[in-house]
Amino acid sequence: MDISDLKKGKRGAIAKAISIVENDPIEARKLIKKIFKETGHASVIGITGPAGSGKSSLINKTSMILKKLHTKPAILAIDPTSHVTGGAILGDRVRMSESTDSGTFIRSIASRGSTGAISKSLRNSIRILEYAGFNPIIIESVGAGQTEVEISNIVDITVVVFNPNTGDSIQTIKAGLTEIGDIYIVNKSDLDGANQLFDAIREYIGSSEKNSVFLKTSVKKNSGISEFAKILKEMMGIKNKNKQQNDMRKLETELKDIILNNMNKKMEAMLSVDKTFFKYLKKIQLKEMDPFEAADKITKSMIK
Repeated sequence: MDISDLKKGKRGAIAKAISIVENDPIEARKLIKKIFKETGHASVIGITGPAGSGKSSLINKTSMILKKLHTKPAILAIDPTSHVTGGAILGDRVRMSESTDSGTFIRSIASRGSTGAISKSLRNSIRILEYAGFNPIIIESVGAGQTEVEISNIVDITVVVFNPNTGDSIQTIKAGLTEIGDIYIVNKSDLDGANQLFDAIREYIGSSEKNSVFLKTSVKKNSGISEFAKILKEMMGIKNKNKQQNDMRKLETELKDIILNNMNKKMEAMLSVDKTFFKYLKKIQLKEMDPFEAADKITKSMIK
């Protein structure tokens, strides 16, 4: 594809480029090869937390304020894959219509059922938006636990959002989120129980080494959102000082992921025709050997 329109930030070109990295691995490689040198400069913000915490509405309002603070935000919303069509659910776009109208680029990405609901195309979608001149790039993800831990390997700033209606909020916090949040937000703070949840989160996470920020926001009452946007902009500046070091770590993780993925594909192809594999498979099917011993013997025969 012609990348000059992408460089100009034309929406059609951006949408086409993201579709390529989602659906066409061969063309995606060619595209990333062309733009790779001019990427890596934007701040990437991950906004995550349990479903129903009001992330989309919060991101909508926050991105509008970030725009007034002289930044150019774009949003990638990772959606649970529709099992029937494999397409992304576009509810987020509806809730973010205001920010779309104000010029923010929004794209929903189907998670395609990969581990932790992270689309493999996410890193390259970020690169496309960087090349098109967006900064910051906001990633919205659904769910809790492994998803968030994985996202923390891709983003520069991690925001975890809760609301008083998610009864399992405190349990969710214990699922690995305590180490990753730069900012913890109790959204829908106009609801009953918001103050108790805020205190519980601060008490539970406050003792961790990370100097996390704790905030209360309400889209309905329009409170705390300007403060959140200003803190994000300040944090972008602070994180920028260590960005080179952080990017080196992220690129190392990415390179390992790509190699392991390549190896996995290669091993699967080899196993489908490997005589040793079928010999030992028969042995475990006949209960002559346990799977661990068989796997060790097959692995040794393949990695010489």
